[in-house]
Amino acid sequence: MGKLIAFSLPLALSGVLQLLFNAADLVVIGQFSETGSESLAAVSSNNALIGLIINVAIGLSLGANVVMSQAIGARDAERAERTVHTSLLLALICGVTVALVGALCAKYFLVWMKTDPVVLDKATLYLRIYFIGAPANVVYNFGAAILRAKGDTKRPLVYLLIAGVLNAGLNLIFVIFAKLDVAGVALATIISQYVSVVLVIIALLREKGYCRFIPKKLAIRQRELLDIVRVGLPSGILNSFFSIANVIIQSNINGFGYQLMAGNSTGSSLEMFIYTAMNAVSNAATTFSGQNVGAKRNDRINSILADSSIITVAVSVIMGGVVLLFARPLASLYSRDPVVISYAVDRMWVIIPLYALCGIVENFVGCLRGMNYSVSPMIPCFLCVCVYRIVWVFTMFRQVHTPFILYLSYPISWALNLILIAALYIYVHNKKIRPSEAMRLDMRTLQYDRGRI
Repeated sequence: MGKLIAFSLPLALSGVLQLLFNAADLVVIGQFSETGSESLAAVSSNNALIGLIINVAIGLSLGANVVMSQAIGARDAERAERTVHTSLLLALICGVTVALVGALCAKYFLVWMKTDPVVLDKATLYLRIYFIGAPANVVYNFGAAILRAKGDTKRPLVYLLIAGVLNAGLNLIFVIFAKLDVAGVALATIISQYVSVVLVIIALLREKGYCRFIPKKLAIRQRELLDIVRVGLPSGILNSFFSIANVIIQSNINGFGYQLMAGNSTGSSLEMFIYTAMNAVSNAATTFSGQNVGAKRNDRINSILADSSIITVAVSVIMGGVVLLFARPLASLYSRDPVVISYAVDRMWVIIPLYALCGIVENFVGCLRGMNYSVSPMIPCFLCVCVYRIVWVFTMFRQVHTPFILYLSYPISWALNLILIAALYIYVHNKKIRPSEAMRLDMRTLQYDRGRI
């Protein structure tokens, strides 16, 4: 558990810092824009759509992390080298593709999501500028995943800190002084993203061991590509399932007007601090599981799952309690509109009390992914997150047309998902881990008998 905490803490701080600087975008635009709540709604309501477009590429970076972790665990320097260069070239290709799709189709997506006409033009402008930074965003995530695979979570934290401070400073300059409104927030974001990717690439160029990057060796290697896709694509698709359901929910929230849009996104932004801390633990579980599988120590997976789940519950209770205790003051940082603040608080009281269920599900998925079971966890997640929430929207929400009913779909889907993913893990444990443990015991017995002879 001590090693899991030591690995997770810098990772959690990296994510929290990133969220702080993203929240700075919302705080600055909500407090200092001349059209406060409208601009806040235009910027913040795009999160589900951005996730839908970019999540497949980000999911692939987790595949790179697992493949790299296994290569390091097996001490296979040649495979590690091929993984580094395949990953970075794949990241560049994915980033450019995401940028083109996002920038060209931004307005069509927003119209489809029933975005309030009052904020449509602002939201379109923000999205088009934001997606120019997609190549930097994707390549950074792949580069950071490679460093984390060898246990280095500190440098990605430092790079995010540098980029985040720059982002926050540029927000103030572009919004308050240059009066660029949503365009200023988007420009600050993409500039900071390109700074962070330059820093992570420099770090990989200076590496001496497994993670060293040599530009002339950039190439797509078939075996490593297939392994990355096999592990990472299901994760990306799984994240997109979440985003598809969230986009549909966001579309229905948009129908209540821009004040609920702003309040919903404010609550979601605050909740994400808790989720990011829990997600750091699940990422640690993935890396630990991957390295132990590479080292033929499958018997440690149960301990990784148990310890990571204990940490997740502690994080959820402590951070969730603080956010709920100070819910109204925290929401008021984003907007001075009392209606927006009330909507944000209402959402958080539905989501946060059972948030630990979501984190525990991620730990199960992380351990399964580290054991090379990346496709099978998609099934329960698809059924409980995507299908269930969509059915909920078109049944329960149609009967009781309130935001509360929409939000209620989240904790119920987590509970259902936990039941199914736990059953899947037990099946995999009996199939893969127990035979491995039995074999290790047999080997120990054989060694003991030889010693006696």
